[in-house]
Amino acid sequence: MQSTKSRRKVAPSAAESADSAEKLDQLLLSSAICNGEDVGPFVRKVFTSGKPDTLLQHLRHFARSKESEIEEVCKAHYQDFILAVDDLRSLLSDVDSLKSSLYDSNTKLQSVGLPLLSSLDAFVEARNVSRNVNLALESVRNCIRLMELCSRSNYHLSSSNFYMALKCVDTIESEFLDKTPSSTLKRMLEKKIPEIRWHIERKVSKEFGDWLVEIRVVSRNLGQLAIGQASSARQREEDLRIKQRQAEEQSRLSLRDCVYALEEEDEDGLGGGVGDDINGGSGFPGVDLTPLYRAYHIHQTLGLEDRFKQYYFENRKLQLTSDFQVSSMTPFLESHQTFFAQIAGFFIVEDRIVRTGGGLISKLEVENLWETAVSKMCSVLEDQFSRMQTANHLLLIKDYVSLLGVTLRRYGYLVDPLLDVLSKHRDKYHELLLSDCRKQIAEALSADKFDQMLMKKEYEYSMNVLSFQIQTSDIIPAFPYVAPFSSTVPDCCRIVRSFIEDSVSFMSYGGQLDFFEVVKKYLDRLLSEALDGALLKLINTSIHGVSQAMQVAANMAVMERACDFFFRHAAQLSGIPLRMVERGRRHFPLCKARDAAEEILSGLLKQKVDGFMTLIENVNWMADEPLPNGNEYVNEVIIYLETLVSTAQQILPPQVLKRVLQDVLSHISEKIVGALLGDAVKRFTVHAIMSIDVDVRVLESFADNQAPLLSDEEANQLKTALAELRQLINLLLSNHPENFLNPVIRERSYNTLDYRKVVAISEKLRDPSERLFGTFGSRGGRQNPKKKSLDALIKRLKDVN
Repeated sequence: MQSTKSRRKVAPSAAESADSAEKLDQLLLSSAICNGEDVGPFVRKVFTSGKPDTLLQHLRHFARSKESEIEEVCKAHYQDFILAVDDLRSLLSDVDSLKSSLYDSNTKLQSVGLPLLSSLDAFVEARNVSRNVNLALESVRNCIRLMELCSRSNYHLSSSNFYMALKCVDTIESEFLDKTPSSTLKRMLEKKIPEIRWHIERKVSKEFGDWLVEIRVVSRNLGQLAIGQASSARQREEDLRIKQRQAEEQSRLSLRDCVYALEEEDEDGLGGGVGDDINGGSGFPGVDLTPLYRAYHIHQTLGLEDRFKQYYFENRKLQLTSDFQVSSMTPFLESHQTFFAQIAGFFIVEDRIVRTGGGLISKLEVENLWETAVSKMCSVLEDQFSRMQTANHLLLIKDYVSLLGVTLRRYGYLVDPLLDVLSKHRDKYHELLLSDCRKQIAEALSADKFDQMLMKKEYEYSMNVLSFQIQTSDIIPAFPYVAPFSSTVPDCCRIVRSFIEDSVSFMSYGGQLDFFEVVKKYLDRLLSEALDGALLKLINTSIHGVSQAMQVAANMAVMERACDFFFRHAAQLSGIPLRMVERGRRHFPLCKARDAAEEILSGLLKQKVDGFMTLIENVNWMADEPLPNGNEYVNEVIIYLETLVSTAQQILPPQVLKRVLQDVLSHISEKIVGALLGDAVKRFTVHAIMSIDVDVRVLESFADNQAPLLSDEEANQLKTALAELRQLINLLLSNHPENFLNPVIRERSYNTLDYRKVVAISEKLRDPSERLFGTFGSRGGRQNPKKKSLDALIKRLKDVN
């Protein structure tokens, strides 16, 4: 080994010589081979240079150098190799003995193992058979379960239990299709499973289609029933309000005897909505959502949920669009209930489906459908209202639309646009209502016979008097009862009351809570325009006698009380406290007709009086002595006036009678003063004036005699109608007529006299002394001092003029 190391050190010593490139290459190649490096670069280099022989030579030289080294190594270990061979020879005998032993053992093993091997072969064969049998049994069991599932699926299909049939089919597909050993059976299943699903989808779709057809009829009935419930609830509220108004009226009339309580039982159980009775509700038989939900569930199971949702929404939208169609063959008044009930039922059903359908349709989609429906209904209402010319038709449709709003508001739908349309046509409705009432009033007035109304039974009195609160006493009269008014009064009252109720009915439930001012505005128009105008026309064209005029004036007095009732009734129906109405009491809206009635009555009475006043022509104006009992004309007038009062006090209220009598007495006063002023009277004596004074006292006595009928104050007011005549007579008979020029005395005692009339009448006064001394001059003549004062008064009045 030392010699090997010493020889390995020779090459570097040879590499130190750089005499030639050949030795250097040989040295580098030897070094690379010794170090185990790659000799590829050397090979490429010699082939590149075209000198492969040199490389071969170097390699041979290197091999020869290594052979010598090997030989030396072998010589150095020769002894060790000999010893190793000896050891191998000694082991050879042991190996032979071991071989013999192994052969014997193998022979014994073969003799023992052959039976075991045959048993093992039999066991393996039996195990394979058992495994095949188990596989066959498992296949049979799978086939049995598969057949059971197929049989169950067929049973469910025949029973229309599609969901369970689908579950069976899904189980077959997921658990048995891949495990089916029979390729024929597997192909059959792969073919039939899609067919079964398609069959179920088709059957369910058909059921759903039938449900879509049926639900339209059911929705209409459901909408009618729901709106009917709302109508019943509203009627109960109205009945409760009527009871409350009756109790309030009783309380207002008699606080001591008024103890009352309002109770209302909810017999129909309106706590739940209509939609709560769908699917088994006792109140709504026939409303069944089961086909819809089953179809939805089946499509969910089939993985077609989104498609079914879209299909359902599109079909329901088409149905709603179809519901919007208004038949041109049927009047809308006849079809409006069906039209609105169909839409109401549609959205009641949709509300139920939103709450219980498990996401079949979203609330947003229903709201979008509702917005479309509201827009269409508003358009239909606008169009139909614009064509209607009868107030009652508008009211019927408005009532039904308001009930529709109440019904659907309970389900959370916004109905404000519908109510806005109703409010928008408020003016048109009232104009049509006013027109209808004008016709009814004209018919009622034209049928009036101007006779006092006879009531034979208490119910007639209640219907014609108490119902309008036009009675003058709370005591029920004896029957038969002759009312102070004619049949026109209750007829007109009924027309006005119907107007109020129709107006309130239209304004109620229309979204506006405080509508009394609107009702009152149109009530004012009815009274002040329609009724007042019709009465004016009647008074101006149909009154031809005192009795007729007196009856109309009596009617107007009753109508004044009725107007108070009208505004109270409107307030009660509008929910306004009566104290607010009484606090803001308005003027009498029929004042024009009332004034015209009293004026025409006064005019007719004046005509009658004028007939008696013609007797004033028979007055002896140049009488030498006064008449103790007055002139003939005044006696005739008093007889007529007393007869008139005895008749008029039966029907005319005292205030009306006072105004009429005051007007008549004023007319008599004017007639007498006019006679004194007239050309027919050239001269008159003081005795004639004294007779006129007696006439005036007779008329004043008549006025005083009315105190029991009127009052002392009103009787004194009657006497003021004779103030001008009385003051003129007092002046002519006064001993100091010059006091007329005193402003204080004139204002106190002669404030109604016109000085021009005083001058004209005074100039006609003839003094009795003139009969004896009239031809003499004034100087030294005898003249009555009163006459001198009167002449002085006349002179000064002329100077003033």
